[in-house]
Amino acid sequence: MTEYLWAPPAAPSLPVRGQAARLPVNRLFFVGRNYHAHAQEMGRPVDKATERPFYFTKSPQTLLASGSVMPYPPETANFHYEMELVVVIGKPGFRIRQEDAHEHIYGYACGLDMTRRDLQLAARDKGRPWDLGKDTELSSICGEVVAMPGRVVESGALSLTVNNEVKQQSDVSRLIWNIREIIADLSLFYHLQPGDLIYTGTPEGVGPVVPDDTLHGKVEGIGEIALTIGAAE
Repeated sequence: MTEYLWAPPAAPSLPVRGQAARLPVNRLFFVGRNYHAHAQEMGRPVDKATERPFYFTKSPQTLLASGSVMPYPPETANFHYEMELVVVIGKPGFRIRQEDAHEHIYGYACGLDMTRRDLQLAARDKGRPWDLGKDTELSSICGEVVAMPGRVVESGALSLTVNNEVKQQSDVSRLIWNIREIIADLSLFYHLQPGDLIYTGTPEGVGPVVPDDTLHGKVEGIGEIALTIGAAE
């Protein structure tokens, strides 16, 4: 039995619809600028003919359950929501072919990538890493996992409201790089493992939130997600 100086943190996990057992989460991957309209609103249009997907990661400790209250984070005055479809990996894979990508899918969930936009853009403009803008404590919100082994989601309405006002509205079919392409490309860089989550990107309409705002998102055929912004610490 291993002896530790202090108790190690509990393993992050997510509920699975219809199951008592929880899904242990391994790593959190995020696809940047994967909807054309969002890439344009961020001032960085994407040409799929000459570019390939790019990614950033967040610590698994940033995972927060749907329905939670997230404190407004420190050192930002421009905290943004980003509604996304999340792919849950269920089988190890490395250098996966696109035609085999479905074999590595366990299921899906709704996700929110909350972002200190002012810090992200300041870092981007200086050519620095985005960590302070993206890897924010409790900023990777995820709903319950829907087990859909081997199924590739190719379409489905995606939306987000803030205080019951629609802010984001699109469809998964508008992804620049689809789910097969994402899994195949990401697996060139990483040995994908069960419990890896891939946030597939957000559509246009991102914007700021303030304390007491309530967020509610949906992905057709997958589920819903909710978040309340709490007071600043």
